[in-house]
Amino acid sequence: MLWEKRGPQNTNSTVEAALKRAAELDIKYIVTASNTGKTAQLFLDREVQVVWVTHHVGFSGPGVSETNPEIKEELLQKGVQILTTTHLLAGVDRALRLKFGGLYPAEIIAASLRMLGQGVKVCVEIASMALDAGLVPYGEEIVSVAGSGKGADTACVIIPAHSNQFFDTVVKEIICMPREK
Repeated sequence: MLWEKRGPQNTNSTVEAALKRAAELDIKYIVTASNTGKTAQLFLDREVQVVWVTHHVGFSGPGVSETNPEIKEELLQKGVQILTTTHLLAGVDRALRLKFGGLYPAEIIAASLRMLGQGVKVCVEIASMALDAGLVPYGEEIVSVAGSGKGADTACVIIPAHSNQFFDTVVKEIICMPREK
């Protein structure tokens, strides 16, 4: 499925497409990127285990968490697993670029994945992060959902690899994504 434009107007359709494909393939885990938790809420009370990956604390400013505490509590009570950690394709490489300039390996990988769109890059990244945290099983297909800023507009079927074996990641399907990059 291709959305004409990227952005949050695609969120509900992306969630439904992800859930439909997960059901068709008997996939039990959905990993979703969500800053505030609103996208993660859309997966509640479905037949999947939800893993919500947030921005790390400090992403939008020193010591600042973008996570809505009320939504976080609700999601925790409903069994959602929450991962707040350094982004796989940023972290120290981004710090080096910001301090000294230049480009570093993780950022080159991120830029390469962005050729398919920001959402695809984030889907791959959060799938590996969730596997590294032990929140999804090794060797199984998962559905990964992300966006191009706010909301969700991209969903992929992925067999994630641990970060130390990142290039063994397999993107099996792009369920939906925006044509606009």
